[in-house]
Amino acid sequence: MDQIANMMNMIKNAGRAKHEFVVVPHSKIKFSIAECLVSEGYLKSATKKTKKGFPILEVGLVYAEDGTPKITSVDRISKSSNRVYRGVKDIKRSYGLTVISTPKGILTDKQARKEMVGGEVLFKIF
Repeated sequence: MDQIANMMNMIKNAGRAKHEFVVVPHSKIKFSIAECLVSEGYLKSATKKTKKGFPILEVGLVYAEDGTPKITSVDRISKSSNRVYRGVKDIKRSYGLTVISTPKGILTDKQARKEMVGGEVLFKIF
């Protein structure tokens, strides 16, 4: 099962249901992705907590002034069956936000071009 796609679908569905927070099972990569989305303004907060002895990630959602969620569509690019890697020259500017796993950590497409590093293209948010 794809844990990153599962997390992004949980966030998207919680936004559609107008929830303030969503609870996701914790992992290092999920926490890094959530921190990246917080810094870009797509999420309000990402905190690690413990529930019944298990680590969880509590994610705060962001809504526009008209009440629509900031994350409305997520397109998973690299999957476990088909990994997609891009060099820095192949990372194109696009509408929305592209999240990339690089040797320097989880970065957005803009940050990856600035750092001059490529990596695995995880997903796009619109």
